[in-house]
Amino acid sequence: MGSQVSRQIEKRKEIQAEEKTLSDLKSLGENYPGSDYYPSDRKNWMSNLNHHKLKINMIVWPGTHDSATNKIGIPGITRPFAQCQTLSIYNQLVRGTRVFDIRVQENQRVCHGIIVTYSIDIVIRDVKKFLSETESEILILEVRTEFGHNDPPEFDKYLEENLGEYLIHQNNAVFDKTISEVLPKRVICVWKPRKSAQPKAGSSLWSAGYLRDNWINTDLPLTKFESNMKYLSEQEHVVSRKYFYRVENTVTPVPDNPIVCVKPVTERIHGYARLFISQCFSKGCGDRLQIFSTDFIDLDFVDACVGLTHARVEGKA
Repeated sequence: MGSQVSRQIEKRKEIQAEEKTLSDLKSLGENYPGSDYYPSDRKNWMSNLNHHKLKINMIVWPGTHDSATNKIGIPGITRPFAQCQTLSIYNQLVRGTRVFDIRVQENQRVCHGIIVTYSIDIVIRDVKKFLSETESEILILEVRTEFGHNDPPEFDKYLEENLGEYLIHQNNAVFDKTISEVLPKRVICVWKPRKSAQPKAGSSLWSAGYLRDNWINTDLPLTKFESNMKYLSEQEHVVSRKYFYRVENTVTPVPDNPIVCVKPVTERIHGYARLFISQCFSKGCGDRLQIFSTDFIDLDFVDACVGLTHARVEGKA
């Protein structure tokens, strides 16, 4: 018992030291190309950046981690352990989110680990509602079978039947196209089954290799910050690669710490998104940032990504 208490005291000191290091670094400034730009209409921010010039590989995509968990579990009981977003998919879209991480299980319900929420039908409904209200906004929908679960039967057909008219087909040439060149198609849907066959080249769905990341499971904010930077620096320039690369500005509860609710843990890194972008430029890898995701997305996170996208369109980054 005494050793466990001692370990927790040391862990708390470690977390505080890492938080202080990030705070001290933040005090030196968070400027980067486009950091002073704020979109006037987040619902249509891509349209307002000149979709005739904005290429798919130039976009800094604001994304969410465990995107459809706003109503997951039982409030006050299991929800705090699995909820990573408080907004519906539609409301995230309206506020500017453009990449979604959707986890499903055998019967097409969204889940986070063993905790389940509503049907994928709700996600599709929200996506189609948003698409019907806008004209030039492109989004990336990553749907994967959650670890420990089996693939929903014939789920590729379900996605094709429900999103078919909007789907941008898997094609390496898409990365170099402008938004206006892919319209009226609006959705890049990456399907990541655990056991079923991956989507084939040229199909309406994209295979797992087209959306990559390097996830580490830690509740230490500086550790995650530095890991994100390391792996990002190893990627090619966005204009050279034919896949999307995601950095997640998140930390997660781990078993050796008594704090296991998502929100108080992820708040350790949540406020350092602009710092991460500014440090990317300081370390020479600002040209590699592409998808940037977070828990509990807020407007400033969206603005941070849109600002850098605007700078790229204007040739300033």
